[in-house]
Amino acid sequence: MTIRGYFHSGSALVATMLATTSAHAQVERVADYGDAATRIIQTALTDSNAWHRLAYMTDTFGPRLSGSDNLERAITWMLSVMEDDGLVNVRGEPTMVPHWVRGRESVDLILPRETPLAMLGLGGSVGTPPEGITAEVLVVSSFQELTERAAEARGKIVLFDVPFTNYGATVRYRGNGAVAAARVGAVAALIRSVTPVSLNSPHTGAMNYDSTTTRIPAAALSVEGAAMLHRMQDRGQRVVLRLRMEARALPDAPSRNVVAELQGREHPEEVVVLGGHIDSWDVGQGAMDDGGGVVVSWEALRVLKGLGLQPRRTIRVVGWTNEENGLRGGNAYRDRHVTELDNHILAIESDGGVFAPRGFGFTGPDAARAIITAIGQLLQPLGAERVFAGGGGADIGPIMREGVPGAGHQVDGTKYFWYHHSHADTMDKLDPREMAMNVAAMAILAYVVADLPERLPRK
Repeated sequence: MTIRGYFHSGSALVATMLATTSAHAQVERVADYGDAATRIIQTALTDSNAWHRLAYMTDTFGPRLSGSDNLERAITWMLSVMEDDGLVNVRGEPTMVPHWVRGRESVDLILPRETPLAMLGLGGSVGTPPEGITAEVLVVSSFQELTERAAEARGKIVLFDVPFTNYGATVRYRGNGAVAAARVGAVAALIRSVTPVSLNSPHTGAMNYDSTTTRIPAAALSVEGAAMLHRMQDRGQRVVLRLRMEARALPDAPSRNVVAELQGREHPEEVVVLGGHIDSWDVGQGAMDDGGGVVVSWEALRVLKGLGLQPRRTIRVVGWTNEENGLRGGNAYRDRHVTELDNHILAIESDGGVFAPRGFGFTGPDAARAIITAIGQLLQPLGAERVFAGGGGADIGPIMREGVPGAGHQVDGTKYFWYHHSHADTMDKLDPREMAMNVAAMAILAYVVADLPERLPRK
């Protein structure tokens, strides 16, 4: 090793030791925020403002698919009320978003009997001809089975009847089913809805095409409908469906990320960002996914401001647009703020529902994790003290890939996929007190990180 190398290594070691010592001091300082955490919890739990704000938004504007008037009206309303709350730097940061329109759609069983089936077209799908597509059905249980039965698929509607195991494993059929079916000559693709529980309720979501295959229409059937067709095939009956879809893609449309701040008193240029996505699918109300995530983040700032808790650093709430079918909002935020990301201390995303809080997932260095874990202890009265390995979210993913530490809001997700992307994502599924608990959890994490004397470590 050269002398220069020796001193370089020594300097790196010293820097690491100093960072570790600093982080340890930060951990000890977290206990000083006990009184502030108690005040935040008590204040957040005294009313149901978060639930009522979300109810107003979802009842008044409804589902908020990218490109829709519903979404833009909801954004305009939110910006106005944020200003009324006294938040600063309230603005809509523009970006263009995809504009997919569902239109009228239906699936009818023709043989062995005639009856309509519950369905939802998948987001981004092409439509059928005006007369629809009438064809025999081939039901398979996996991509592997489709490969094995490829000779039977040509000219048919392929149905992937794949029971829910977990979201990551099962959603592959929604995302890639149309491409796999087209490769073997199918004329349309259907999937069993990605959900563990169904009351004849289909679930939509984004799907993909590629440049090597024909774009064929794709839709989701209810669990019950898919299982029935599978039983019919297993007993040797001929199954014929007629699929009609008016789905189409229009030119990209203008939209906005919603942004507002509680400005820092000492280092306003340093930012803790938190939020969720303001858009939703075009079914239900987008209450749980993800109006609730946006509103609890917004309410966290309102509670802090009401208590006069102005942190050293700025806390910025963002309602990202177009998470569901394009991620344009998350990418536009990164691009607009790319020169400021060294001063983004932590990004927090809520996009898993606003049921009873459990804690936060965290992605970042060990020294930072130790501080987040200590802050978690302040959340014990909420049952939200756990810090899970790995955290983030789709909208903060672009800035996390630039080095910003990320935290993902974790809740009791037992029923999340019961309602996800369906007509059942409505306000009655949410509890006012649980929403208030999430407000408190988001507020405490954001406030303590923003107010500690030293920045959250990056290394």
